[in-house]
Amino acid sequence: MAFLADGTGDHQGLAIVLFTVFVSVTLAITAWAGRRRTSSEEFFAGGRLFTPAENGFAIAGDYMSAASFLGISGLIALFGYDGLLYSVGFFVAWLIVLMLVAELVRNVGRYTLADVLSARMRHRPVRIAAGTASVTVSILYLVAQMVGAGSLVGLLLGGTGAARTWTVIGVGALMVVYVSFGGMRATTWIQIVKTVLLMGGTVALTVMVLVKFHGNVDWLLRSAVTGSGQGDAFLAPGLKYGASGTSRLDFISLGLALVLGTAGLPHILSRFYTVPTARSARRSVVWAIGLIGAFYLMTIVLGFGAAAMVGSDTVRTSNEAGNTAVPLLAEALGGGSGTTGGAVLFAVVGSVAFATILAVVAGITLASSASVAHDLYATVRRRPRHAARRDAGNPGGHMEEDEVRVARFAAVGIGAVAIALSLLAQDQNIAFLVGLAFAVAASANLPSLLYSLFWRRFTTKGAVWSIYGGLVPALTLVVLSPVTSGQADSLFPGVDFHVFPLENPGLVSIPLGFFAGWLGTVLTREPADEAAFAETEVRSLTGAGAV
Repeated sequence: MAFLADGTGDHQGLAIVLFTVFVSVTLAITAWAGRRRTSSEEFFAGGRLFTPAENGFAIAGDYMSAASFLGISGLIALFGYDGLLYSVGFFVAWLIVLMLVAELVRNVGRYTLADVLSARMRHRPVRIAAGTASVTVSILYLVAQMVGAGSLVGLLLGGTGAARTWTVIGVGALMVVYVSFGGMRATTWIQIVKTVLLMGGTVALTVMVLVKFHGNVDWLLRSAVTGSGQGDAFLAPGLKYGASGTSRLDFISLGLALVLGTAGLPHILSRFYTVPTARSARRSVVWAIGLIGAFYLMTIVLGFGAAAMVGSDTVRTSNEAGNTAVPLLAEALGGGSGTTGGAVLFAVVGSVAFATILAVVAGITLASSASVAHDLYATVRRRPRHAARRDAGNPGGHMEEDEVRVARFAAVGIGAVAIALSLLAQDQNIAFLVGLAFAVAASANLPSLLYSLFWRRFTTKGAVWSIYGGLVPALTLVVLSPVTSGQADSLFPGVDFHVFPLENPGLVSIPLGFFAGWLGTVLTREPADEAAFAETEVRSLTGAGAV
């Protein structure tokens, strides 16, 4: 990566200054938010005082991650049409969230997914299962973001392994500070600021690409074909997922994971609790869809722009997974390597991407620490053994400050695990890693959530079987897949113990999650609580009794 370091070495100071400014602003927001009363509602839900527009910007900030800005654009630059399908999958998923999830989850739950599931079930086994799944999904998602941070700052500061390692550690430390001291209020405002910066930077780059090609999309695509070195295959299906029957199945598996996974992501579900009503939650999603849709359209332009102006080979040389395509495009738009304009634009875009990563990891860490404190700790350590099932999320047998304290400690542990895993996965594409997290979310969380909201006969055993019946196969298949071993770009390339041919487990694990939930329900001797379902149904549809 010396060719980059030579061109940007004199301007690395600018990147460091911009990083420092953003970190200083976010720490100031955290300090401001940390002065407020630290009740569980304030810490986990920001007091439920955000407007739909504010929450919509925060949802978009939570969702438009490094995988979107860096990973998807990189995949488009490397694989053309096949990479573009990531943009489609990430966006289409929001239709499910809008139609099936947002209002109902806001009415039934309080802070976490487990609140919704335990509304009509025996809460102890369901909370333990849902909390375990939520923490697992969150850690997988965190790994993707922190890999992006390592790739980005390593590129900006010379690309050494030490720089990438310390960047990952630094991001982990910052996310712990944001969550521990600022809670949901600080996290939300950090995400809002990040959304404004990211949308502004993306719009500017998109306009510059279109101006460069005089608004002629056909010229842009033809130039991308030339720059890719793949010929017309670059714009046709199959460059990444069409070489064999297995790769086509992998594409279907990925599509299922992307479309179904969003509705099961803990950090997305938790955002619906930061507004006062279900109507506000739905309006928040409408705001988010507008921002997210515009953003993913622009990532398509940026991906093809990188292929056209930088070249797929150059992108691949910089980062094998394509994670540096957008910063390299910015450098080219500014005048190229070695120019002041190129270096400045390169540093600005890199700083925006870094802001994106920090905001997203804060939201994910808060959601996972909430699951540890509100679901696992409150259930296992503080609940009386024979306490009856309670309404979703209504705390009993423990004090609010205990949950907040445990959540702060949990953030440290989650950060440490995410750092360790991120250092192993530095050469993986960010969007691909996020696809794995989506697959686990769609396998473990979505079946139990939909069954709980819409199936009258669903039982506690069905909920537990559904969660573990999706979670365990998804994780097992990832371990036994080419992602982990058997290929040059695997996590452990020197060994080969893969027996599952697909890289994404969604095609198998998502149906297994739904099947396990059905099987556990029909095999249980415990009758479904029809009265509890009726109460939950009324509450989910009308908001009567919602917190």
